[in-house]
Amino acid sequence: MKAIICQEHGLPDSLRYMDVPEPEIGEHEVLIQVAASAVNFPDVLIIQNKYQFKPELPFSPGGEVSGIVERVGSAVKHLQVGQRVLALCGWGGFAVKVKVEADRVFPIPPQMDFITAASTLYTFGTAYHALKDRANLQAGETLLVLGASGGVGLAAVALGKVMGAKVIAAASTAENLQVCASHGASELINYEKEDLKERIKSLTDGRGVDVVLDVVGDKYAEPALRGMAWKGRYLVVGFAGGEIPKLPFNLALLKGCAVMGVFWGRFSKEEPKQSQQNIMELVKLIQSGKISQHIYKTYALDQAPQALQDMLDRKVIGKGIIKIDTD
Repeated sequence: MKAIICQEHGLPDSLRYMDVPEPEIGEHEVLIQVAASAVNFPDVLIIQNKYQFKPELPFSPGGEVSGIVERVGSAVKHLQVGQRVLALCGWGGFAVKVKVEADRVFPIPPQMDFITAASTLYTFGTAYHALKDRANLQAGETLLVLGASGGVGLAAVALGKVMGAKVIAAASTAENLQVCASHGASELINYEKEDLKERIKSLTDGRGVDVVLDVVGDKYAEPALRGMAWKGRYLVVGFAGGEIPKLPFNLALLKGCAVMGVFWGRFSKEEPKQSQQNIMELVKLIQSGKISQHIYKTYALDQAPQALQDMLDRKVIGKGIIKIDTD
């Protein structure tokens, strides 16, 4: 079968499109014929050996897929051959077929297409867990999203709007910010051209924001923390800006605010019942039309390295998708 393979750690141009053997599944695993695989920022990190999970070489990136179950292990009872599913595989998804632990595989509702299914879990799952479980975002509160035009950021904008918050989207270009506005942001900050701290102060009449969802880190974290309201919640989701910031924690003391880590992958394993409940709630929101994924572009499997390079170059607004020809 065809797959994108990381033979040595490096940038996307080091990946290879090649033939590899089909995976052999264990008793608790399923084999999925992949229809679509999402492009996520962790894919960029994992091929550089910079992610929390470090698979042995060689491996295929791609941690979020949708497709059809081709085989099931002997101990798997809740999934059947031919079933349409989405799955969190961690890696291996940029391939024609992938094996996945059965407890990381979820049925797709009949009316949901493969691209929607493959583009939902990482971004909306992370954003929903952050806003609902960690920040306990309330209607009427103010939410600031840093990196608001990326996958998780745009999901947070849309969910914040649905949850009744006033959403301030911060991104690096006017084009990106207009997409954020179309997904529910009521205020916009171009943090490449504007003073982030002063804009937060201006937009909140000096009060500050109740919740910050930060997928960027780097130089934007400290001014955002300085823009927190009393008893605010700062959600640490990722570091797409490059540098992991070193924050002056006297600010947390002075503002009575909380700095919270958001690691959805671990949450989904540690608290599977709550995670499953969140997924069911997200599916209902998608089916009702209250939230939708913004698809930046679809790529063929052999174009996956370019998709990852576009992610690295911050060209991707919303979600990139690898669409796999199953003919």
